[in-house]
Amino acid sequence: NFDRRFNAVDKNWRDIMKAVTQDRHVLAVLEIDKILDRLKKSNELLELILKGLNEYLEKKRLYFPRFFFLSNDELLEILSETKDPTRVQPHLKKCFEGIATLKFTDIMDITHMNSSEGENVRIYFFVCLRNGDFVGMLVC
Repeated sequence: NFDRRFNAVDKNWRDIMKAVTQDRHVLAVLEIDKILDRLKKSNELLELILKGLNEYLEKKRLYFPRFFFLSNDELLEILSETKDPTRVQPHLKKCFEGIATLKFTDIMDITHMNSSEGENVRIYFFVCLRNGDFVGMLVC
């Protein structure tokens, strides 16, 4: 549903920009068929998309409350990179006090937690991630 809405906004914008590039005179924009209505409709659709996105992010934050420490952009970056757990590293400090980085094996098991001060904690029972999904348990 949101995909259809975004595609409608994108198509509308591209159509308007195509007309604008054909005649670069400022007043020529006024002659584009129903431009004000089209832009208003696109704005309404974008507001619905944003509302849906915020509801989705809120659900993720309620599921894992430490996500409340992240901005929407940061949370979206994490959620969009589920296939590469190492992409979470820049956001660890905001979610977990004292954890700056994690050490991963070649198969993406987490073996150590590292602080900004150089301390590191070995995890004896690996945190196993497979295809971005949590598989194991954390026991230090």
